[in-house]
Amino acid sequence: MVKKVIIKCLDVGVISLIADNKLVSVVQCIPKKGGMIVVLNAKNELVATLPITEWRVCMDNHKLNSWTKNHYFPMPFIDQIFGRLAGKGWYCFLDGYLGYNQIFIASEDQEKTIFTYQYGMFAFNQMSFRLSNVPSIFQRCMLSIFANIVEKSMDVFMNDFSIVGDSFKEMLEPFE
Repeated sequence: MVKKVIIKCLDVGVISLIADNKLVSVVQCIPKKGGMIVVLNAKNELVATLPITEWRVCMDNHKLNSWTKNHYFPMPFIDQIFGRLAGKGWYCFLDGYLGYNQIFIASEDQEKTIFTYQYGMFAFNQMSFRLSNVPSIFQRCMLSIFANIVEKSMDVFMNDFSIVGDSFKEMLEPFE
């Protein structure tokens, strides 16, 4: 599984193969809860079962994060997001899958993201999961991009997006 993720990241340019470095992290696989599976029960009713658990490949960045200057940016309160969702007729929830990987790391900082696996040493060219400032940087970027519609018909919480409207047409209007 790790090899597939590394090859995919190499292919799309998220990471690069490098020669050597003093600061090296190790690869970790941690459980990631996914969606729910909906099945028919004995009474022919749809019932949600336990969340699907997948594995997320990431680096152990504890040492790097302890040296990192924190970048503070306010995150929205979930209860306020739910308040804006209440009473709307149409909802769309999107997961910004690998959204963090869309933000490039300054070339002079890439050497700080080096990790090793049995096929070599690699450095991130783009932000990765578990770097301490990634959530706040991503939130700031998304609010900058969607500034004219956030809190009106869209909310962003880290890499999750909710879009609402009283009708399907109203929900899509800001994106036309």
